[in-house]
Amino acid sequence: MKILAVENYPDSPLGTVGTALREQAADIDVVQAFKGDPLPETPNGYDGLVMLGGAQNALADDEYPYLPALAGLARDFGGSGRAVLGICLGSQIIARAYGGENVLDQPVEFGFRTVAPRPEAADDPVLAALEEPRLTFHWHKDTVGLPEGAVHLASSEMTPNQAWRIGENVYAMQFHFEASREVVAHWSRISGEHITPHTPDWHDRLDKELATNGAEAEFFGLELARRWVRHVGRN
Repeated sequence: MKILAVENYPDSPLGTVGTALREQAADIDVVQAFKGDPLPETPNGYDGLVMLGGAQNALADDEYPYLPALAGLARDFGGSGRAVLGICLGSQIIARAYGGENVLDQPVEFGFRTVAPRPEAADDPVLAALEEPRLTFHWHKDTVGLPEGAVHLASSEMTPNQAWRIGENVYAMQFHFEASREVVAHWSRISGEHITPHTPDWHDRLDKELATNGAEAEFFGLELARRWVRHVGRN
């Protein structure tokens, strides 16, 4: 199994998805597109594409001129029957690629909060892991209107469109299920000036959050990541 992982921003690792891929001895080709690493022109040679998060929005072409090409590449992967997974910004790029609406600058959804399944999740090979509302990590202010034909899989109190699927193999997840406790702790250390304005007590309660909600979220995130990797392997 060979996976193309596109990093859209510094310090945005694969986290639980990387753990699940390494468990299956996957070959992971990491492209740091935000640094100018070139994207492949076609999906040839890959079994799947993972697009990770970032602080920019999915329409920020002036600052990140590779975004149109990445949206096109995501559609090429999906059109060829290959697996696509977009997380946070990556999910918004999928919406752009498939004609959905990119809704910018909404209230910030941040921290360990629940995400709930839609009825369609019960029969989904990946989102069936979400049998009931589960804790996961959130950090975003942009969202999307679903593309035509998307299967709506999960929602949260603040964000109706938390997870959806296009066809059988293109998955978009707004929430950061890849964010292990290690990742959340790192983000919290390096981004205090961005967190304090909306969650001023975050650093005071971070250790407790990681030990309780973080542990639960990481368990769920790894379960979801393993299901996605198994789904890639079946196709």
